[in-house]
Amino acid sequence: MKAKGKVSSMFMLLLILAVVAAGCGKANNNGGTGNAGGDATNKPEATNTAAKNDKDIVIAINANFITLDPHNASDTHSISGGRTMYEGLMGFDENMQLIPVLATSHQISEDGLVYTFSLKENVKFHDGTDFNAEAVKVNIARIQDEKNNLRLRKSFAKVAKVETPDAKTVVVTLSEPYNAFLNKVAMAGIISPKALEESGADIAKKPVGTGPFKFKEWVQGDRLVVEKNADYWQEALPKVDSITFRPVPENGSRIAMLKTGEADFIYPMPTEQVKEVEGQEGITIDTIDSTIVRYVTLNTMKKPYDDVKVRQAINYAINKEAYIKVVKSGIGAKLDSTMSSKTQYYSQQTGYDYDVAKAKALLAEAGYPDGFEAEIWGENDSETIKGMQFIQQQLALVGIKLEVKSMEGGTLSDQINSAKTPEEAKIQMWYVSWSPSSGDADGATRGLFSSEMFPPAGSNTAYYKNDNVDKWIAEANKSTDPEEAKGIYANIQKTIWEEAPWAFMGVDQIIAGKRSYLEGVKVYPDGSINVLNAEVK
Repeated sequence: MKAKGKVSSMFMLLLILAVVAAGCGKANNNGGTGNAGGDATNKPEATNTAAKNDKDIVIAINANFITLDPHNASDTHSISGGRTMYEGLMGFDENMQLIPVLATSHQISEDGLVYTFSLKENVKFHDGTDFNAEAVKVNIARIQDEKNNLRLRKSFAKVAKVETPDAKTVVVTLSEPYNAFLNKVAMAGIISPKALEESGADIAKKPVGTGPFKFKEWVQGDRLVVEKNADYWQEALPKVDSITFRPVPENGSRIAMLKTGEADFIYPMPTEQVKEVEGQEGITIDTIDSTIVRYVTLNTMKKPYDDVKVRQAINYAINKEAYIKVVKSGIGAKLDSTMSSKTQYYSQQTGYDYDVAKAKALLAEAGYPDGFEAEIWGENDSETIKGMQFIQQQLALVGIKLEVKSMEGGTLSDQINSAKTPEEAKIQMWYVSWSPSSGDADGATRGLFSSEMFPPAGSNTAYYKNDNVDKWIAEANKSTDPEEAKGIYANIQKTIWEEAPWAFMGVDQIIAGKRSYLEGVKVYPDGSINVLNAEVK
């Protein structure tokens, strides 16, 4: 994409250099942690290639866990942590295709209303109680209970009846067809009914599932430790004794842990370090395409973002190709729809090429010829701060003076979800990422754009409401014809793209780094980390 308007290539080069310098500067008054990737000019230190002597592994990630409740997790790290301890009737393979887990098989009636699951036998929860049909029924009832206000509740809203004809059979009847239902079932980890009765709301901090690992401790902001489930129903697994997840927001610290062996696996791998570390003895880099999209939500119910011209102007004002080069070190692609090209029913859109003149004209038409002041929220990891600083400098060129506010993940989540109504919401702009961990188009759409999904019920932090989009989402979910659903989702993506409740930024390429003796730990396309087959060689 070529830059339009009166911005010279020399100016763009200076801008890129300035952003890189800002990303590597010291801490500032906006809460930035500085040093986006450690000292990228230094060559990597020599690393040990000796085999690991124990079977306790450390995984360093870039942000904290928010919750360990599998029915209330929406961030990918929390989903990853939960999946070490919990399993659903269904699950996903490394290509995000559905596979049976606690169910041996399932059948769907011709009208798409009745799902019959046959369950695995001789499976126990970590507390020694039996997994059976009644446990599944209890979990679905918990998800559906409005008093619990769990994030999965909307995904199970069409469940009209759950029957358990015997201990190994569950029959779920829907009120209407819902073509993404199996994917939602795969998101619902099954919790021990005994633990639910004893712990209640504390289950978010005291997980009890059927998974390969059992909960040991969670020190928020420091570590989550899970240990081998010696009674796991898949007898050959797991092959490591414990896994410690450590939130390490600063890129330089995370890469240093990999180099020294303090961490056996890191994700995400800082993009600016890939070329330098790639091929180094003792370290392996894994790269795959992802369903992770990067964007900025624009609160459409708050001025000036309630004007579509302002939202479109913001999109024209940000050079997405420069964003990929500067913030993502050239690893990734422009976001050209509401979802990644790897997501079901993706439909490519065109427009919002970088055009400063057009952005200024739209702002003038909206009544903001000199721009305005605003603030952007984001987490406190190095790359997020670097991304917000880039957006800050880009929008300054059209007169939008942006204050960068970085926060720890739990604090940010509280800020967003404490607003019970759109009128109470303080959020203006939020630089964030999303991936449909349910592996379907509904997971990339409904939670983000349905008017039923305003926080705290969902993640529509743009407070976007379009009656047609709401109607189309419902129709797409009812459709049992893939071609019909594809057409509906194309209309949804086109409409949202034009109305621009987001600044559409980029699509990630997943990059993880690991010590060469570690095998079996994989990052899936949605950004979740799978440790089922982890093994130290």
